[in-house]
Amino acid sequence: MSEYVQVQTAVPSREEGMRIARSAVEARLAACAQVVGPITSTYRWKGAVHVDEEYLLLLKTPASRYADLEKNIHEQHSYDVAEIISVPVNAGLRAYLTWMDEETKAPDA
Repeated sequence: MSEYVQVQTAVPSREEGMRIARSAVEARLAACAQVVGPITSTYRWKGAVHVDEEYLLLLKTPASRYADLEKNIHEQHSYDVAEIISVPVNAGLRAYLTWMDEETKAPDA
């Protein structure tokens, strides 16, 4: 298992993405978060194909923080079934990965 992950979720607005991003970083669940977009998403939902404008939220964190980050995103997300996907980081600049570790330490650690 990778030691670090990038977590992604699609949200309906920049404002929602920014709110979730700030919450995750303030709670030290992610070292950094980026809101990208708008993007166009095509998906099937409740038997119909939809095409909608969304924003992609990317969050970087140690794999050990994933479960708490997923919970944080899920609690704030406005979708009934939110895309919350974790992608392993196979390699990265050591200084950046060390920074991620420092910025995601639990406050009592």
